[in-house]
Amino acid sequence: AHEINRQALKHGMVMPVLVQVSPAGEEQKGGIDPALLRPFLKDVASLPGLHVRGLMAVMPNLGPTPELDALFRNMRSLFEQIREEAIPGIDMDDIPEVNKAIQSIIDDSGVNQEERDKGYPAAGTRNVVACPGSRLCPFGCYDTTEFARKMDKMIFPNNLHVKIAFTGCSNDCGKVRMDDFGIIGMTEPQYDPNRCVSCEQCIKYCNIRSVGALSLVNGKVVRDTDKCIGCGVCAVYCPTRAWTRSREHYFRLVLLGRTGKKNPRLAEDFIKWADEKSIMDIVKNAYAYVEEYIDPNAYEGKEHIGYIVDRTGFDEFYKWIMKDVALNEKAEVATRIYWGGKNYDRSNNLK
Repeated sequence: AHEINRQALKHGMVMPVLVQVSPAGEEQKGGIDPALLRPFLKDVASLPGLHVRGLMAVMPNLGPTPELDALFRNMRSLFEQIREEAIPGIDMDDIPEVNKAIQSIIDDSGVNQEERDKGYPAAGTRNVVACPGSRLCPFGCYDTTEFARKMDKMIFPNNLHVKIAFTGCSNDCGKVRMDDFGIIGMTEPQYDPNRCVSCEQCIKYCNIRSVGALSLVNGKVVRDTDKCIGCGVCAVYCPTRAWTRSREHYFRLVLLGRTGKKNPRLAEDFIKWADEKSIMDIVKNAYAYVEEYIDPNAYEGKEHIGYIVDRTGFDEFYKWIMKDVALNEKAEVATRIYWGGKNYDRSNNLK
C-alpha cells in the first residue's frame, strides 16, 4: 500500500483501490485477515495517494453449502460495520461510479471487456504482460504492445488459468520464461559488407552482451548461424549500419514455465524463428486443449495448464496445439521438451 501511495503521489494522482479480505484464511490466496482489517484500513486512510473504495474477496470453492453462505454473510456484515464506522478516506458505496470513471482507461488500453462501465474482470487467464519492446527499448525486436493487444483480443474474456507474456529480445526483461507461453523477439541480422569498415564493434558487443556468434574473416564479419540467437545486438552497435534488422519479425516461443509450491520451473524453447500467426494459432489451440482435458473436479474450476500437460503427456499437448498450424520455412521446432525446476512435492531437503 505504501509503495502504491508513493507512485500515485509521484504521478500527481489519487489511486482508487479495493482491499482484499481473506474470509476463510486460505494460505494460497492473498488478503487481509478480517481481524486485522480495521487497523490496516486506518493506516491506508492516512496515505494521501490512496482512496479505498471497497472490499473484495475470493471465496473458497465449497459449492452451495451452509459454510459458504456463512462466509458471505460474514463478509457482508464486515462491509456494513466498516461503512458505519466511517473511517476517513473509505467510501464503500462508489464502486459503480469507480467502474464508470475508469472506463476511459480501459478504452485507451484497447483490451477486451465483457460489459462497459462494469470494470475489467479477469478471474482465470491473467492479464497479458509485455515489456516496452521497440516502442521504447533499442534492443526490442518488435512492437510487444501491438502483439500483446492482438493476443488479448483473441483470448479474453476467458477464465482458464493461463499466463502469456511478451518480451522484445533475449534479455527477457518481461520474464516470460516464468509463464505458460513466452514470446521472445528475434531478428535475422542483415549484413552489408560494402558498409562494413571492419571496426569489430559488432564482434565486441556480441561477445559482451550476447553469445559471441560473430568473427572477422579476411576483413569481413561472419555470423555463425547455428550460434546466433537473433537478438539484434550487432545492429544496435554497428556505427555504419552494415548490420540491420530483418524486415520480417521472428519469435522464439517458450512453453510452460511456472511458479508455485509444487514444481516451479522455467519455460523451455519450443519454436525459434516462429511467425506471429503461428503463435496466435498455437495459443488458440492450447485453450481448446485445456477445455478438453481440464480436471472436472479442479479446485475452483481452474487447473494450471502445465499440470494438465504433466498428466496427459507432451505428445497429446503437441498434437492439439499444432493442429492446422502452418509454420514458415525458417521455423525450427522441438518435438520433445523436458522441464526441470524444483520438485518440492517430492523433497524439500536442501542437502
